[in-house]
Amino acid sequence: MKIAFAGLGVMGAPMARHLVEAGHDVTGFNRTVTKAEAWAATTGGKAAATVTEAAQGVDLFILCVGNDEDVRAVVTEALPHLSKAAVIVDHTTTSAKVAREMAELANGQGRSFIDAPVSGGQAGAENGQLSVMAGGDAAALAKVEPVVKAYSKAIKHMGPAGSGQLTKMVNQIAIAGVVQGLAEAVHFAQVAGLDTDAAYEAVSKGAAQSWQMDNRWKTAAKGDFDFGFAVDWMRKDLGLVLDEARANGARLSLTALVDQFYAEVQAMGGNRWDTSSLAARLRPRD
Repeated sequence: MKIAFAGLGVMGAPMARHLVEAGHDVTGFNRTVTKAEAWAATTGGKAAATVTEAAQGVDLFILCVGNDEDVRAVVTEALPHLSKAAVIVDHTTTSAKVAREMAELANGQGRSFIDAPVSGGQAGAENGQLSVMAGGDAAALAKVEPVVKAYSKAIKHMGPAGSGQLTKMVNQIAIAGVVQGLAEAVHFAQVAGLDTDAAYEAVSKGAAQSWQMDNRWKTAAKGDFDFGFAVDWMRKDLGLVLDEARANGARLSLTALVDQFYAEVQAMGGNRWDTSSLAARLRPRD
C-alpha cells in the first residue's frame, strides 16, 4: 500500500519505520525537513518536503502530530491530493470535536477519516506494541487495520467519529488517578522508613498491582523522571479531558486535582519529566 506518514517525532518515527519494515511504500513528512530526511536515510523510506508532496496519490495518510490545529492544517492540505477513497488515520491525541470536523471534511471529498489515538508511549511505538482506540467508519478501519497492525498489538473500533478520542480521554483519566496513588504510596513508604524495594515486592502481587506500579515504582522511589511520557503532554491531554467534561457534565474532581498537581511539577521545572514525577512534588525540598 502507498502510504504517507506526517509527524516523525518520538512516536511517529518508529511507527513509520515499522510500516517500511512491513514492506509498504512509505513517504515521511515532518515540519523539520531534516528529520524526515534522517528518518528516510535510516529506514529506507522516502522523505517529502511538504504535506502536499507526501500526499500525492497515497491510499493511506497517517498522521501523529501535536494538537487540534496541527491536525486541521495537515488534513486540509493533504485531502485534495490523496487517491480516491483514501483513508486518513490520525494517531494524534486531540479533541473529539476536531475528529468529527475532519471526518465530515474528508467524507465530503470522498475519503474517510479515522481518529485513532494510541496508548503505550514511546516504548510501545518502538516495539510495535501500541494499543489503538478508533472512531469513524468501521469499513474504512477494516480496510487499513492490517497495515496499522505493523505497529500495534490491539485495535478497537469504538464507534462513530470522535469515539477514539473520547476513549483516549478515559485512558488518561484512569492513568492520572493511578499515578497519583502510586506517588503517594511511594512517598508514604519512604516517610514510614520502609525499604521501598521490599514494599514493592510485598504489594505488587496483590490488588494494588498495576502497569504503573510495575514500571514506575522503582524509578519514582529513586527520583528518576528523565524519560517517558512528558508532563507537558499529559497536561495537554488532561486539558482536553476537562474541556470535554465541562461540555458533557461528567464529574471529574480527582482528574482536575491531579491536573493541578502536574502544574506544580511544571513549576518545579519538570515539563519534560515522565508523568510519574507526581512523586517529585512530595519529596522533601531544601
